[in-house]
Amino acid sequence: MQYAILIYGTEGFFERLPEEEQEIALQHHRDLQAELDEKGTLGPVARLMDTSSAMTVRKRGESVLVLDGPFAETKEQLLGLYIIECASIDEAIEQAKKLPAGVAAYEVRPVGWGGGTISDDTD
Repeated sequence: MQYAILIYGTEGFFERLPEEEQEIALQHHRDLQAELDEKGTLGPVARLMDTSSAMTVRKRGESVLVLDGPFAETKEQLLGLYIIECASIDEAIEQAKKLPAGVAAYEVRPVGWGGGTISDDTD
């Protein structure tokens, strides 16, 4: 089953870290990506740009509203994500624990569908 590791943090926090701490955090990502790639369980990985570049599309009936920025008003934003293949959520949590501490929070969630188009079969 696929699991998403969603990375939440405060925009700009990482960029304000000393260069050495940034490199340590990035090495945690490189190490996890190399490990999962070697196992063949690494799916797409993305770092999202700042929310100031985001647009929200909302549809109500026949009306479509396009707004600047994200929908949620929170201090922490979704900064990036991993899609990984794991046998269980416990295994996915263990992979998330390998990511750098103190830089972001990591939410692990099963993926209902991915890697293609939505079909009638959502299993």
